Amino acid sequence: MTLLTLVRHGQTDWNLARRIQGSTDIPLNATGQDDARAAAALLADGTHHAIYASPLVRAHETARIIADELGLASPGLVPDMRERSFGEGEGILVADYLEQYGDWHATPPGSETLAGVCERALSALDSIARHARLRSAPVAESVIVVTHGGVIRSLLNHVSSGTLPREGDILRNGSVHRFEASPGVLRLLESIAV
Repeated sequence: MTLLTLVRHGQTDWNLARRIQGSTDIPLNATGQDDARAAAALLADGTHHAIYASPLVRAHETARIIADELGLASPGLVPDMRERSFGEGEGILVADYLEQYGDWHATPPGSETLAGVCERALSALDSIARHARLRSAPVAESVIVVTHGGVIRSLLNHVSSGTLPREGDILRNGSVHRFEASPGVLRLLESIAV
């Protein structure tokens, strides 16, 4: 068994403006750096053995701050934990996106499906957990993975058989979501907003 703690990256100016980021590489703002420190404070009461991150700068920067705060080695980058590509939907305001495309399940031209995001994220988490089990058997290892709202939403939806997140639930920047991973199984333990 491996304990996987998924953290949503800190705030960016595009989050603040409610603009679709997707795979567009937007850095943290000052509030986002504070979000990362707040997430690290939430995680400080436990033991963590490694940290990984999406290669997008907002997630990687969040992971670096958390690693520094917790005394962990530099985060490993996991390309398949990147945010969903929204294709032609990237860069537009959320309200305009929803008006134009209807909902988050829409696939604007050039975008990735939610099912595709979930599939690649599950595969990446399985690889992370498998690597952790090889390093630490028979002791459970605790790993932090800094990723994105769309990725976390797709995983919550998967593990809850479509009941989470509920309509209108907001995954706050810096929020923490703890999972337990064993071969072929991912189970939600808790979600905590900062």
